Amino acid sequence: MGNRIPAILIAVGVLLFIAYSSVFVVNERQQAIVIRFGQIQDVKTEPGLYFKLPFGFMDADSVQYIQDQALRFDLDDIRVQVSGGKFYEVDAFVVYKITDARRFREAVSGDRESAESRLRTRLDAALRRVYGLRGFESALSEERASMMREVRGELTNDASNLGLTISDVRIRRTDLTQEVSQQTFERMKAERLAEAELIRARGNEAGQRRRAIADRQVVEFIAAAQRDSEILRGEGEGERNRVFGEAFSQDPAFFDFYRSMSAYRDAMSSPDTTLVLSPQSEFFRYFENADGAMPAAAPGAANGTATPPAPAPAN
Repeated sequence: MGNRIPAILIAVGVLLFIAYSSVFVVNERQQAIVIRFGQIQDVKTEPGLYFKLPFGFMDADSVQYIQDQALRFDLDDIRVQVSGGKFYEVDAFVVYKITDARRFREAVSGDRESAESRLRTRLDAALRRVYGLRGFESALSEERASMMREVRGELTNDASNLGLTISDVRIRRTDLTQEVSQQTFERMKAERLAEAELIRARGNEAGQRRRAIADRQVVEFIAAAQRDSEILRGEGEGERNRVFGEAFSQDPAFFDFYRSMSAYRDAMSSPDTTLVLSPQSEFFRYFENADGAMPAAAPGAANGTATPPAPAPAN
């Protein structure tokens, strides 16, 4: 009995090892490919506990686990040329999922790096073609979404041949290269300067137009004011003449006296005024006679030998 215990333990150990080698677990983030003698025997896509032939080291049944979740790879610093001939640097990434584990195993032996390397090459070519048909502004406009759909469409067939499904393609960055950046800066600077000159010219034009309008309005206002003043002056002159006429008709003698006094005042208002007139002039008719009668002529006035007396200063 004592000699049988080691044998029993060995047998139990062998059974446990066989059982352990025959069981594999697939979690919710995995797929499992069962490979028997180098050929795909089965593909497990649902999580759970599964059985296979033991002794995978004897090339019986082996299990290769494949990820069953969204995966991503990036493609950085792609130098692309747009339709205008300029170059830009683009960073992009692809989100994909392994949806056909059997084909994935057959195409790249289940090697994710090999699959991504193929997709990178195809993505590079697709981005170059899509950007080459458009200008740089397209990547910054609403057209960007359609560009990404176009790139994803070009990757779909190659991804399907690898057992993959492309979920999304995105551009993370689109930048000018150094030389294009400087050229673009100079172009934008020239455009802004030209725009500033245009705005300045339009401002000068508007200013001149407004000044011309203002000058014309000033001339019109002055002309209207002068016209109105002339009208008012004429009306005033007419009213004055009418008043003088009425006054003259009422008392002609007083009117003559008033007019003479006004003439004396205007003629002698300045102390430097000198009058060379005959005392018998009509101008002095009210000097010695309040009635306005002309003074008698002095002796010798007839033959022009008499010297006329100096006019008396006005009081």
